[in-house]
Amino acid sequence: MQGKHLRKLEAELWRAADQLRANSKLTATEYSMPVLGLIFLRHAYNRFQKVKIEVEKNLPSHPQRGKRPLTKMDFEEQNSMFLPEKSQFDYLVSLPESADIGEAIDNAMKLIEDEYDNLKGVLPKNFSIFSKDLLRELLRIFNKEVLQKAEGDLFGKIYEYFLGKFAMTGAQEGGEFFTPMSLVQTIVNVIEPDHGIVFDPACGSAGMFVQTGYFIESEGLKPAEKVTFYGQEKAELNTKLAKMNLAVHGLEGNIQEGNTFYEDKHNLVGGADFVMANPPFNVDGVDKAKDAVKKDPRLMIDGKVNLPKNDNANYLWIQYFYNYLKPTGRAGFVMASSASDAGHSEKDIREKLVKTGAVDVMMAIGNNFFYTRSLPCTLWFFDRAKEQDIERKDKVLMLDARKIYRKVTSKVNDFSPEQLQNLICIVNLYRGNTQKFESTVKDYLQTSSDLAKETSETLTELQKQLQKVFKTVSDFATKYAKENKEAKAFVDALNIEEFASIYEQQNKLIGEAKTAKAEIEVLESIAHLCKALRKPQDKVIKQLLDAISTAAKEYQLSKNKDWKELNLKEQLDQLKALQQQLSGNPDEEEPGLLHETEYFYKQAYWLTSRFPDGVYTDVEGLCKIVSQKEIEAKDWSLSPGRYVGVDTAIDDDFDYEERLNEIHIELEGLNEEAVALAKTISENYKELAI
Repeated sequence: MQGKHLRKLEAELWRAADQLRANSKLTATEYSMPVLGLIFLRHAYNRFQKVKIEVEKNLPSHPQRGKRPLTKMDFEEQNSMFLPEKSQFDYLVSLPESADIGEAIDNAMKLIEDEYDNLKGVLPKNFSIFSKDLLRELLRIFNKEVLQKAEGDLFGKIYEYFLGKFAMTGAQEGGEFFTPMSLVQTIVNVIEPDHGIVFDPACGSAGMFVQTGYFIESEGLKPAEKVTFYGQEKAELNTKLAKMNLAVHGLEGNIQEGNTFYEDKHNLVGGADFVMANPPFNVDGVDKAKDAVKKDPRLMIDGKVNLPKNDNANYLWIQYFYNYLKPTGRAGFVMASSASDAGHSEKDIREKLVKTGAVDVMMAIGNNFFYTRSLPCTLWFFDRAKEQDIERKDKVLMLDARKIYRKVTSKVNDFSPEQLQNLICIVNLYRGNTQKFESTVKDYLQTSSDLAKETSETLTELQKQLQKVFKTVSDFATKYAKENKEAKAFVDALNIEEFASIYEQQNKLIGEAKTAKAEIEVLESIAHLCKALRKPQDKVIKQLLDAISTAAKEYQLSKNKDWKELNLKEQLDQLKALQQQLSGNPDEEEPGLLHETEYFYKQAYWLTSRFPDGVYTDVEGLCKIVSQKEIEAKDWSLSPGRYVGVDTAIDDDFDYEERLNEIHIELEGLNEEAVALAKTISENYKELAI
């Protein structure tokens, strides 16, 4: 399923499910697990059905006994769960009105747990908190035809989408279980976990493992054959979410419940090929007097245990991640930005870490990437293989990505897929791998070239349709004005001078885009033409539609026989559809061909203008390779902003109008917060009787 259709389906499912939640007066936390449970059940049934058809096709047939019955093993050999009849989605959907639907779904979950030990006590079994009608409606929502045909990857993405939306609504301990997809994907793409043991000691809902699965599949390999997942999680609810998330994605992992500060459930010190995590930031209250902490081998650097003196667990986590790694292992994790510059005992630990040579990449991330906190963060990356390499040992890539983001809402940012690719290209160039850069630029240019040709064809259609509508309406208006002198205003309104200049711009773009080559010089001109045409063209079409609409109302043209015979609705619908194809549909957040053609050229330009020779070079305000000596000179700071400098170049391609819209969104959000704060202060004053 294409991205935009998936986004539409996800949003539609969320709206429907959230509407039900609102009507049921349940909190997001009470509601989230049962809904995720139903997504799990729907997906498991889809997979079951698909495998059942395949297996039955290949079953040997006996002349007397016929085909043998299906077994649980038949399904497991195909990476599918075996579902007892009463756990199958169709069985639940078909239950009679009189049935206790809550009890039936609870039983369905219990039967699956009876079949699979790793899911014992994991699946939600509290469906009786919903009314019968509500449950039937939820089952109906997840029984849509499009979902009956959905493949595993689609369901995984829907599950992730719901996890994220529940995080935004404040379910599951303020959303701490959910690491934003952009950050998980960045970590996975930098450390490239494609073999051995992958460990997350603060695994939340197992997002790191899921993205690792996607990464391995993108290389044409099977996760189950390449990696083994180990996870640890303090909260029982999150442990369940993680196990369900892995099952939904057809992945297996050993997830243990335990407090990582005092328990190391997997005993993986020095044993992990890859470590990735988003640990809770700035945790206080860890009991450092306990022997489990004082003698913890995970806190050993330079031959002794390093306990930070302040009441903050950041540097406990950082040392865990380092010590879990094999001598060739890599780690990537999210950390509070304050940790990069922390002083005193934390600075001493940071100095030791830098001197090992394992610190590989430091990436500063801007505000609002998390749903529940707006503070910026930093991604840290270790590569212990660097410790043995004299040349690499002394180098650290400082990458300041704080200005790189896409606005999702007034309070949430992320990376677009292309922004993420661009950052990964920089890391690859730093490692001496130019292939990723070359293939990414080539893909951008090819995509822009293909889109340009599609733009040319659609623009030709639009031009024909626009001329047809304009001529039809103009001819009618001129004839009508002869009989109704007051209708001269209608004729004048259609005399839009911009038409001539629009046709000129359209023809120029059509001519250049028709034969566009995947070359940056060719596409630069086309990109500028796309940008220049978008708003004037929309303006002319709007003026034309407004003139028609105003005249139809003012002169009551719906009663006019000649007007009705024009059959204008069909023509106008076609015109609007072509315009949407070119300019996009803001209601569904779909960009149009004009924007997309320009956008992919701009992505290629962003990379080639910064790295014109296709090899790594320091870029002011963005990235710099620094030595241990330079880090020592800045008091062992690992904050990228202190090294890369400030980008003083003016970006000619910067869209100021778009940025003003973003600022407007941000301002609206701040105004809402200000009103809420004023209300709270006022209520507090009343309570104090001031």
